Amino acid sequence: MRALRWTAATAAVLFGLSACGSADPAQPAAAPPSSMTTGRPSPSPGRPEPPQPAAVPQRVVTMDGGAAAILERLGVEDKIVGTAAPDFFKAFSGDEAAKLAKIKVIDPGRGNAEAVIAAKPDLVVGISSYSFGGFDGTPSVDQLAQAGAKSLVACDTAEGAAVKDLSATTTFIQQVAKVFGVEQRGADLVAQITSTIDKVKGTSGKRVLALSTPPAAGQPVMAQGGTGLANGVITVAGGKNIGEDAMHDFASLSAEEVVKRDPEAIVVISGFTPGSDDDLLNAIRSSPVLAGTTAVKENRFAVVPQSTLLSPSVLNGDAVAKIAEALAK
Repeated sequence: MRALRWTAATAAVLFGLSACGSADPAQPAAAPPSSMTTGRPSPSPGRPEPPQPAAVPQRVVTMDGGAAAILERLGVEDKIVGTAAPDFFKAFSGDEAAKLAKIKVIDPGRGNAEAVIAAKPDLVVGISSYSFGGFDGTPSVDQLAQAGAKSLVACDTAEGAAVKDLSATTTFIQQVAKVFGVEQRGADLVAQITSTIDKVKGTSGKRVLALSTPPAAGQPVMAQGGTGLANGVITVAGGKNIGEDAMHDFASLSAEEVVKRDPEAIVVISGFTPGSDDDLLNAIRSSPVLAGTTAVKENRFAVVPQSTLLSPSVLNGDAVAKIAEALAK
């Protein structure tokens, strides 16, 4: 899934995709620089004014395992009739993983419109607006509305300000809880996540490079920029993202600039490539572009799943903990 752009002010509950972009369907949002798999998603469709829910949703499709996990933590997983993108479940373990594994998978990919509509949902939930017509084959808000389903999605924001915290995640959880009439459960879950983060957040100030693929010779290094949730996770963990000054989700840095900024730690974002985490880590560690950095010389790495770093997740605190642990070395 693409890295999301968030601030607390605009991480609002949406029935439809408004309050964070143009209300004019003729004005699409800009396409992001990456997608959950290969290729690039199409521009997001228009964002109409959101209708109000008439009742608590009874048949819910989640466009990704991250949204499904939020509903599970809120105790309303019995409303889920199917999910797409179950690869997000790989970050979970134990009883929770077993519970999530019982959710019906209607599409192992990004959620094609036919499968989503065939599940006859009254509500479709996702952590990215690009799951609603932005990725090839996914249903648009209009398609869902014509099929009798409303759309609930965490909101993308306009670029221009660096994300410094995880308020996007906690706000979205509170808003989802309100939709299902379980506000106290939402407050409890937010308190749990906040408490976990407070215990592990760091203050090292070490410079951090976050990337999902090994740098290619002669090509720019595609790193995480300042407006994505990853920047908030890195900041809370006590790091300083070297790509933060790029007011985009992604920062394109020359090899010379990476060397100049000299990251002291590297966050390896897994989940975008078919190989193992170890293969990805070794490929990045052995990159000639990064060989002279302090991070490589001191072997300071953290491997973090993209599902817990780049988008709202009940496991965002785990991402903070992994990065903070690496920075403390």
